[in-house]
Amino acid sequence: MQARNTRQKQIVDKVMGKATRPLTVHEILAGGKKFLPSLGLATVYRELNRLVETGEIQTVTIPGDPPRYEIAKQHHHHFKCTKCDNVYELEGCLKEITKLVPKGFKAESHDITLYGLCRACA
Repeated sequence: MQARNTRQKQIVDKVMGKATRPLTVHEILAGGKKFLPSLGLATVYRELNRLVETGEIQTVTIPGDPPRYEIAKQHHHHFKCTKCDNVYELEGCLKEITKLVPKGFKAESHDITLYGLCRACA
């Protein structure tokens, strides 16, 4: 059964489509409320779960932080500003990282997060 294309879902899709960095649920809710003040947190969670399930968006997990969401794309890494707590996408991946794997081991995946000050906070 296909999900109904409600105004609330369209708003969440719009906020995600305009995002320039991974967003928390509360950032998505705040952005959506600019278009639809009655948008609720439960609706945002339901739509995010649906979008993750369909592969349209992906979850960004940074230890100690709430999950963030971004449009699904090829493998890449992230930068977290230690002052404003915003997370930004980094282009590409260092393929040489696999050289760090001990002999006889087989790496299956990796995530790298760099920490520091973003342009606005530096």
